[in-house]
Parts: sequence; structure tokens; C-alpha cells
Amino acid sequence: MARGPDIDVPTLREFRDIPAIQEGAMAHLSPFVAKPEHQEPLGFPGELVDNWQEKAIDKMGDLLGKYRALPVFLDSCVKCGACTDKCHYFLGTQDPKNMPVARQDLFRQVYRRYFTWAGKIFPWLVGAKDLTKEVLDDWYKYFHQCSECRRCSVFCPYGIDTAEITMAARDIMDHIGVGQKYSNEIIGKVHTIGNNLGLPTPALINTLEGLEEDIEEETGIAVRLPLDEQGADVLLVTPSADFFAEPHVDGLIGYAKVFHQAGIRWTVSSHASEAANFGIFIGSYEQMHKVSNRIRTAALELGVKRVVFGECGHAWRVAYSFLNSLAGPWDFLDPKYPTPQHICEVTYDLIQQGALNLDPTANDDKVLTFHDSCNVARGSRMGNIPGGQFDIPRAVLKASANHFVDMDPETICEKTFCCGGGGGLLTDDLLELRVKGALPRMEALKEVVETHGVTHMAAICAICKSQFSKVMPFYGLPMDMIVSVHQIVSNAIQLGTKE
Repeated sequence: MARGPDIDVPTLREFRDIPAIQEGAMAHLSPFVAKPEHQEPLGFPGELVDNWQEKAIDKMGDLLGKYRALPVFLDSCVKCGACTDKCHYFLGTQDPKNMPVARQDLFRQVYRRYFTWAGKIFPWLVGAKDLTKEVLDDWYKYFHQCSECRRCSVFCPYGIDTAEITMAARDIMDHIGVGQKYSNEIIGKVHTIGNNLGLPTPALINTLEGLEEDIEEETGIAVRLPLDEQGADVLLVTPSADFFAEPHVDGLIGYAKVFHQAGIRWTVSSHASEAANFGIFIGSYEQMHKVSNRIRTAALELGVKRVVFGECGHAWRVAYSFLNSLAGPWDFLDPKYPTPQHICEVTYDLIQQGALNLDPTANDDKVLTFHDSCNVARGSRMGNIPGGQFDIPRAVLKASANHFVDMDPETICEKTFCCGGGGGLLTDDLLELRVKGALPRMEALKEVVETHGVTHMAAICAICKSQFSKVMPFYGLPMDMIVSVHQIVSNAIQLGTKE
């Protein structure tokens, strides 16, 4: 079981104590800076502009005026410490600047210096700082050691959303020419090709045809995975990882089987084959709009009745929270369906209607648990009841498998720990951070492995699945332990019995 690079992997702890502080423990780590060819297509300067201080302060003022919550978050912190031990990156790295309050302060210090009376007159009295190159370097390092998971906000008595501050800092840095290569390069691929991976239409056609052949060879049933099919009932928008990588592709096969058995005509669009929206990671609503609008264009051109999102955490957060405002109106779709819908909602509803024939004994070789992905858990909902984002995926799993247990209640649902790779950090230049950030989730998983014999952990987020596949071996767990929810459905569905 290959572990990859030599990283000082944190030791799994029996008791989750607050770790001792290691000042500057992660000061050496930052992601690759975007090159001009990654910046300029997004409308950002190709490199650090000459008057970057002035531009950064102007942009900060613009954001403070545009988003009313931002100055409230900056003004309301009382340094109570409730968030201190809630961040997986602080727990894994022990760097005090990865405490949510300390990361906020990197931004708050500059805000106070330029936008508050006390900071302008008595900066030393209120912790205000000039925006120097040293401060900018800290911004770039530590605002890219935040996955915008919002766990800290769940525990903050004032509801301060550190993710919004991280997004604002990244947006400012982009506008002065200091963007992150990973996120900005990916957004550019979506604008020009239609998906994060830059898969052209012929590659998509070949992939989908190959999967059709695989399903028929395995089951003897011809299941279609259509592309650009006019007049389909459903436009499926799914993360591009579903087209090529394990365990994601097994989830895509599961979607196809569900649609097939339920008799639902569906299609993927080559124009908008990507559900993920990295615009949220860089804090750019302009980029979020451009990516989202591709989906609306595809839905109109194909004449579909509803839009369904596949297993992707931040894609669902953007869709659930912003799709109607960013890319609406959607009045051309069938009003009896919500816009958007999650694939888990679709499958759950079909199970409730008796439209699917599932044999849970097909997964009797597995004892499952479920990882609540951050953006689904703390930034969205499913179905028409509060908490549906927690109950619906679990109900789908329990209908498809006989053996399921939850992890420690302090580590799931709204209190879930991040996988460690979200927020635009799923890049190997940050592998050390990703491994250390995964510590709390690995501890909770190891606990149910040892006490309940858990063999597999299911997730409904492409980033989570990719992250766990990479970091599990560092903690002595097999990389194929992570599975898609619809991979479990795919195993259980009995094709040829309901169609």
C-alpha cells in the first residue's frame, strides 16, 4: 500500500485533546501561485500589480460595502476561544495561525488599520496592522490552509463565518495578481471546455460508451449513459471525476442504473458536464455566476424538465444556495420538481415509491459508515424537511445495505469534520496539510473500525472521495475503503426486475 511522500503524519489519539501550540509549524507551506495564463482568462492581473497595496485596500472596501455580513463578522469577535479546537487544520498541524480566530485576525488587523477610526489613530491599541508584503505572504499561506468548511461557525456564539473571511481574502489576492494556480486553472478549463478536467466531447463520448459496455457485460442489461440528448427528462450535472476515477465512476454507474430502472430519460451535457464550481473557493460571485450559467444554457438548449446534481459537496452547496439567484430564472422547467435536485433526493423518492428493487444482501460483505461532507452538511439541505441532508443519504444507504453504523455523534452531521482537502486545497503541493487536516476524521473512522468492524466509508462529495483515497494509506487504511453512496446502490439494484 503506497503512501507517497515522506510526511510527518500525526499520531492518532485516544482522547481528542487540544494539542500543544507549535508556532510557525506550517509557515513553510503555501500552494503554487497562478501564472498569467491562469489569471488573465478570469479577468485578474497576471502578476502582483505595482500599486498592490492601494488596490487591495480598495477591493477590501468594495467587499465591505457589498457584503453586509463581512464587517459584522470582523467587528463582533470577542476572542472567546470557542472556535480554537474546532478546526481540523489546527488539530492536525498545531500551528496557532490555523485557529479560526487567528486566521480571521490576519484579515481583521488590516481591516482595523484602514477602515476603523481607532485603527487609523491608535493602531497598536486595537491590534491594527499595515498591509505589508509580510502580511500579504501570511494571507497567501494561511488563507490557503482553510477549507471553508464552516465547522468553526457552528460553535461560534456569534455565528462568525470564517469561510466568508477566507473567501474575501482570496478574492482580494486574485484582484492584485496573487491567485492560486489549482483553483484558477480549473475555473479556466470550465469556461473553455465545460469541465474541471478539460475533457473534450470525444473523450466524454468514449467514456460513456465504455461504461455502457461495462454495465451490459456485468449485468446483461443495456443501460444507456446518454450525452446531449434532446428532450430528456433530466439533465444530470455531476463532478467530472465521475467520468474517469474510482470510486467516483462507480457512483455514475449507480445513477445510470437508478434512472434506467425508474424509466427516467436523462442526459449529460457536453457544454456543462461539470457540477463543481470553484468560483466559491476563490470567493468570486462573478466566476460562480459564469460557471452556473453554463448549466442554465445547457438545460434550455436540451429542453429538459429538471436539473439533478450528482455527488459533489460544494457543487450542491452552490446549486442549493445560489443557483436560482446566480443563473435563474428556471421557469422553463417542470414546476413539480424542485430546482435543483440532488441525486440522493431522486433515489430516496424512488425508493419511497417502490420504483427501485434493491437487494441489500448484495452489500453484506461491507460494514458501512457515512462521512457528512462539509458543504452539504453546513451549507445546504435536501428534501422538504430540516436535516434532510443528513437523513436522506443515510436512508439510501440503509435501503441498499444491511450493515451501517455512524461515527461519534460529535464528528458527524452539522458537527462533521472536513475531509481535509476541500476549499480548493485538493492539490499535491498542499499534501502535507491535507494529510494533517484529515487527522480528526481518521480518528473517528478508526474508532468505528475497531469497535464495529467498519470496512467502508461512503461519501457524496467528489473532493472527499479523492482526498480520502489519497490520505487513508498514511493512516494505515486501504485507499479503496472510501466508496460512493451510489456505488452501494449500484451493487444492490436488481436490474431487469422492475423495468
